[in-house]
Amino acid sequence: MIIRIMGEGQYNVDDGVVEALNAIDNRIVNHVSKGEEEKFREDLDRLISTVKSNGKQVETKEIMKSDIIIPPQDLTLEEAKGIFKADGLIKD
Repeated sequence: MIIRIMGEGQYNVDDGVVEALNAIDNRIVNHVSKGEEEKFREDLDRLISTVKSNGKQVETKEIMKSDIIIPPQDLTLEEAKGIFKADGLIKD
């Protein structure tokens, strides 16, 4: 699965990692809906670091369609309200 982290590039991530990413994504949706900024920030960082530590960065000269696009770490809670809702980024 190809996952893009906005502003940082694309990563090829094994499908087995997607379940862990989905769990983090679901927590982020919950944090955002409750306005829990600190928890939102922690889990957004966790989501991004999980992709980076479990994925292989795609060469920048390659252009691949991204299956999932993760917003940058500096995303505000207000901006997150338009992104992390319902099923979040990763659909079950």
